Amino acid sequence: MIESGKLLEAFDKYYHEDIVMIEATGEVREGKEFNREHEEKHMAGIKEFHGFGVYGITSNEEEGITMVESWMDVTMAEGGYRMKMEEVAVQHWEDDLIIRERFYYNVPK
Repeated sequence: MIESGKLLEAFDKYYHEDIVMIEATGEVREGKEFNREHEEKHMAGIKEFHGFGVYGITSNEEEGITMVESWMDVTMAEGGYRMKMEEVAVQHWEDDLIIRERFYYNVPK
């Protein structure tokens, strides 16, 4: 869904109402509504989407955890610079929905 530009639709479909998202910076955001607003702002900051891909996915089904290493190639609205963002997302699932997600990526200095 992300690759076809449906990031917000994927968020609505797969994220729990009590989602806790943790950025690589340590910032913690709680609740689906608050996190969706953050995703909307993130998407509004992207002028052009050039591609998305997944390097690898792994899971521990007994513990309900998946890990996704992915990339996104975008041109930012502010400044017009193009960048390839890479991250690992560790997702904890409950009732087929992501209830906790932590991101690992290089934090700009």
